[in-house]
Amino acid sequence: MIVRTTEEITGTERDVTSEDGQWRSKRIVLAGDKVGFSFHETTIEPGTVNAFHYANHIEAVWLVEGTGKLYDLDNDKVYDLAPGSMYLLDGHERHRVEPETRMRMLCVFNPPVTGREVHDENGVYPLVVESA
Repeated sequence: MIVRTTEEITGTERDVTSEDGQWRSKRIVLAGDKVGFSFHETTIEPGTVNAFHYANHIEAVWLVEGTGKLYDLDNDKVYDLAPGSMYLLDGHERHRVEPETRMRMLCVFNPPVTGREVHDENGVYPLVVESA
């Protein structure tokens, strides 16, 4: 059994902030935990523009705080996001998130991320395999 709090991972290598300070990801469960997925609490600051493309991962996102817009860049659609909204990037869609207020989301990735990934210039996480 794994029991972990966001408080205990704050300030550790599991607590990652983007270089520009627009988002923060607390990686609660990672590939090294060997459960087949990773689980993150992510916050995105209001008034920012955040482009992502998880070409190597499926991501499910549940918004628990805040409001904003989700732009599906592959299908030219825009969605309003508010607490209780969920989106699933099951087609590896390129997308952009623009928070109106600070957004806090709970995110699940499959395959799991290791915690060492960095978004490239296209917003993509490379596929990093956790060694045994």
